[in-house]
Amino acid sequence: AGREYSPAATTSENGGGKRKQKEKELDELKKEVNLDDHKLSLDELGRKYQVDLSRGLTSARAAEILAQDGPNALTPPPTTPEWVKFCRQLFGGFSILLWIGAILCFLAYGIQAAMEDEPSNDNLYLGVVLAAVVIVTGCFSYYQEAKSSKIMDSFKNMVPQQALVIREGEKIQINAENVVVGDLVEVKGGDRVPADMRIISSHGCKVRRAPAAPLAAAGQELTSPCPARQVDNSSLTGESEPQTRSPEFTHENPLETRNICFFSTNCVEGTARGIVISTGDRTVMGRIASLASGLEVGRTPIAMEIEHFIRLITGVAVFLGLSFFILSLILGYTWLEAVIFLIGIIVANVPEGLLATVTVCLTLTAKRMARKNCLVKNLEAVETLGSTSTICSDKTGTLTQNRMTVAHMWFDNQIHEADTTEDQSGATFDKRSPTWAALARIAGLCNRAVFKPGQENISISKRDTAGDASESALLKCIQLSCGSVKKMRDKNPKVTEIPFNSTNKYQLSIHEREDDPQGYLLVMKGAPERILDRCSRILLQGQEVPLDEEMREAFQNAYLELGGLGERVLGFCHLYLPPDKFPRGFRFDADEINFPTSDLCFVGLMSMIDPPRAAVPDAVGKCRSAGIKVIMVTGDHPITAKAIAKGVGIISEGNETVEDIAARLNIPVSQVNPREAKACVVHGSDLKDMTSEQLDEILRNHTEIVFARTSPQQKLIIVEGCQRQGAIVAVTGDGVNDSPALKKADIGIAMGIAGSDVSKQAADMILLDDNFASIVTGVEEGEGCHCPNPVTSLGWERDTRSPTTPTGRLIFDNLKKSIAYTLTSNIPEITPFLLFIIANIPLPLGTVTILCIDLGTDMVPAISLAYEAAESDIMKRQPRNPKTDKLVNERLISMAYGQIGMIQALGGFFTYFVILAENGFLPSTLVGIRLAWDDRSTNDLEDSYGQEWTYEQRKVVEFTCHTAFFASIVVVQWADLIICKTRRNSVFQQGMKNKILIFGLLEETALAAFLSYCPGMGVALRMYPLKVTWWFCAFPYSLLIFAYDEVRKLILRRYPGGECHRDPPQ
Repeated sequence: AGREYSPAATTSENGGGKRKQKEKELDELKKEVNLDDHKLSLDELGRKYQVDLSRGLTSARAAEILAQDGPNALTPPPTTPEWVKFCRQLFGGFSILLWIGAILCFLAYGIQAAMEDEPSNDNLYLGVVLAAVVIVTGCFSYYQEAKSSKIMDSFKNMVPQQALVIREGEKIQINAENVVVGDLVEVKGGDRVPADMRIISSHGCKVRRAPAAPLAAAGQELTSPCPARQVDNSSLTGESEPQTRSPEFTHENPLETRNICFFSTNCVEGTARGIVISTGDRTVMGRIASLASGLEVGRTPIAMEIEHFIRLITGVAVFLGLSFFILSLILGYTWLEAVIFLIGIIVANVPEGLLATVTVCLTLTAKRMARKNCLVKNLEAVETLGSTSTICSDKTGTLTQNRMTVAHMWFDNQIHEADTTEDQSGATFDKRSPTWAALARIAGLCNRAVFKPGQENISISKRDTAGDASESALLKCIQLSCGSVKKMRDKNPKVTEIPFNSTNKYQLSIHEREDDPQGYLLVMKGAPERILDRCSRILLQGQEVPLDEEMREAFQNAYLELGGLGERVLGFCHLYLPPDKFPRGFRFDADEINFPTSDLCFVGLMSMIDPPRAAVPDAVGKCRSAGIKVIMVTGDHPITAKAIAKGVGIISEGNETVEDIAARLNIPVSQVNPREAKACVVHGSDLKDMTSEQLDEILRNHTEIVFARTSPQQKLIIVEGCQRQGAIVAVTGDGVNDSPALKKADIGIAMGIAGSDVSKQAADMILLDDNFASIVTGVEEGEGCHCPNPVTSLGWERDTRSPTTPTGRLIFDNLKKSIAYTLTSNIPEITPFLLFIIANIPLPLGTVTILCIDLGTDMVPAISLAYEAAESDIMKRQPRNPKTDKLVNERLISMAYGQIGMIQALGGFFTYFVILAENGFLPSTLVGIRLAWDDRSTNDLEDSYGQEWTYEQRKVVEFTCHTAFFASIVVVQWADLIICKTRRNSVFQQGMKNKILIFGLLEETALAAFLSYCPGMGVALRMYPLKVTWWFCAFPYSLLIFAYDEVRKLILRRYPGGECHRDPPQ
């Protein structure tokens, strides 16, 4: 699941040196790309790389560079052999405790075999079972993780196989690995860029236009079909819109300029020629690949919890074992007998079924999370999600719909909201307005987007389009408001057009007029200020009036208002070409322009935005109430990012940024104390110059943070900054550029629809619907689970009623409940052995029956707690503090062992003494009888009434007692299961809606009855039929457990805020 746990670093000097070298290399990779080739003139570029810009390198020079730099390929990191990964599953975490238990069992059996003529096989059986449990669960976990860390494989899939280079004036096709720095490379539509290249020429074909960076700042240039090469940068940036590539230097940042294209991006249309400036690991993509594959990640919270649990349970086991080892010696046992007792007590503390319970709980939860659009790759990530205290979220497609939508229009000197409803019931203006008709006509005609065929029965807003995001938004808006755009275009056929270019920043087309058989209509759209500069008139109430200063000021105010909302604004104008100068059949020339492009009539503005997903504001609100900080990290412009952040609640209403405070007080930003602002918008260029301490200060002092215009390295630095604050960080991402941050995060969350393969491989979880709200679904729990039957709920048949998914925080709560339930039965399993040693009584409970409890009757009830519904305060609690709120703590141990467990043990012993008393052995007779009882040669042992018992008869009674003690544990575990349903609430408040739990109660009872009454069990498992009355011996103790815990929880609710209330046992 994207995580591979590295063994601890060697303490040797050599190992330490390697680690320091690796850290130095990673720190270097985290720095921004340092590149100035985009600023050089072509002559300077040719001199720098010693290449003829028309003939390319010579073959000899290319071979020399190849020998010097190595092949143009990504260097794979050292891989972990599969057998090592398998061994980690077999010998890591909780498994090691079971292995120790198995080894001790084999050791005890060996000692017994050496001491006794006919040793008991119990320890042998127990050792074999423990080993089998570890191997089976280890194989299962390995299978689950087998699809995990294949990050570099995904990067390799992005490398092209062939490249077209120009050497010595000839075009030759070579293996992409042989491309070298200085090579002259030519790419065309459909090719994958073989290396980082500086574009020196871009040859035009008229291709569909590609927008600038999606959701750019208000007024940012509008792109259109142009005689330039276009590339799909989605693999690098995560943004799906193609980007224009041309020889012009357009931006200081090499990642944003148009004259650099990057290794592994796709050329979708056009052709271009460029000089290779970086190859292999030195490319921008190579740096990201090296960073993503080289990062080491820490253990997940649940892994640390299991380690803490092992230490705790081991401490308890060793303490009890040593205590009774010493006591055994004091009581006169030989040291070999004392060692066997020591081993027995330690092994008795090992909860054999807990590893399988935890694994199955996580697996079932992961399966149900998938139904909620959360595909979990790493089982431990299920719990990590619930511990999350900070979410660093992408904007496009995660917080927003990744679907540009017209939001506002300005015409007739008024701003109107766009009506996006299918039935147009939300219109805020008169659609009969002639100005609106003119604006809609321009937006429909000066537009290349079209609906894909075969979607007539799909609502307009959900139809797929061919065309860029902005034009698709205009198409849908006009289709909704005015009807078929295709018919509009058919009635006003296009005769010529001027595509957008970065110099003019407009798109123009000329159409035959539907309403004038002799006339033509010129329509234009583009950057608003550029469009206005070409106009001398403006359309008001359908009438053209002079464009005076008053209207220019009105335009400016509207433009600033829409831009301030983070919306992308376009200007629209038209001109009715006079028929006397431009009669029908006139040959318009778009190259040598022979028609007017100025003195036009301005019609209006339309603004678009990628709207927030409907469920996101509520999800962000839930995060805030749960104490989870949501940080937006995006590559978009700060204005757009801030507007969306306010729209979804990441920046709360009324909370000001430093810039807001400066504007309100009319003072420079530098004079504002940053700590006065709760909200903060940080530009990537500012982040670039920050020290770690300055970033830490921002993360500490601001509760609502937006990072805009960030680079891949900066996203990683932000994650590391959050982790330095002690946060458990979840990160969302969809691009290759996100892969380092996804891997470094405590839980990386990739997008299933828009995400690249690399981001999915680096992540621990994949959102199948790309929706931020699904993350919160993962953190919390809904209204509980209702599963019609256990078969359905276990995933063998899908529940059509979609049971609510227990996830995140709930899985931690429910795992804690499962462990509390499982550990409680340890005491009635251990105490018979202790009394066997101290009081020398016949053994009340055997090893086989203990296994029947741990791996039989306790399993399904423990797993059923994973289905338990959330308590009402689950999303009102602060995130779990991993340092203090442990999965298993001393309070839980004291509750399970010292309180509930002791009551259970009393119930078992009561049943044991009742059965022996009914058979003639009163409690007073049993003390000190063990040696005679277990002596095979003694066949005349007298009971309290003088009756003689043979060895075989005594063993039948003993094994019947084992069975009864086992049945008593099942009965008291009924109450334990019910009280473990809640941490504070009464079971009467929580109810018994968990049908899997009810099934668990029935299953453990049925299994206990089967083991007791099934013929042949006396031979197979040494379990014998019980009288019906013996089942009832433990009932009073079961009721006592229930009543005791209800009173305890009542006290917790009555007196909140106390020590007990802060840390309930489960």
